[in-house]
Amino acid sequence: MLTYILNMSYGNTGITQAQQKVLQLIAQGMSDREVASALGVADSTIRNHKYKLREKEKQAKVFLAMMELLSEQTQKEISRLEGSVLQDAHNSATMVDDRYNITDKEVESIRKTYFNEKGGLKSIPAREKKKLVVLSEIVKNFVPGKQYEEKELNRILKRIYDDNAAIRRALIEYGFMDRTNDGTFYWVKE
Repeated sequence: MLTYILNMSYGNTGITQAQQKVLQLIAQGMSDREVASALGVADSTIRNHKYKLREKEKQAKVFLAMMELLSEQTQKEISRLEGSVLQDAHNSATMVDDRYNITDKEVESIRKTYFNEKGGLKSIPAREKKKLVVLSEIVKNFVPGKQYEEKELNRILKRIYDDNAAIRRALIEYGFMDRTNDGTFYWVKE
């Protein structure tokens, strides 16, 4: 489980790639000196990383306590707005920013606007926020853990939208799917 969490994106963990490597090596039981040697850095660099990670841990604990107290005191969760709920970014998002600032009501409105009753896409939205919603709907047509040959992927996408290449590229670009370097196989990122 630790390995899975350590491999999550910066947007989910707030941990840099360098800090991820340090934590992975520590999790393997390496001493600070061994970690420094494995990464080709000075011992003081590892000490600095550990200090910053401890500070993040303290901040995270204070933040969690603050949010719990706020929720208890107001009887409200921060993700709830008047009559709607803020949605979370998908786990494999390549960059988390305000494009993900969207409510469940907005998601439903976008679905109704861009998809027909048979699940076909009417058009690709120009706005990033809407495009993310559309792509999150499209990726539901694929089974997580299954690898798809490009031909099969294109066949499925063609049923959804004529320009299947544009959709395929967007699914990769926005982190919903991944592929082999030669483009032979595609799969849903988890």
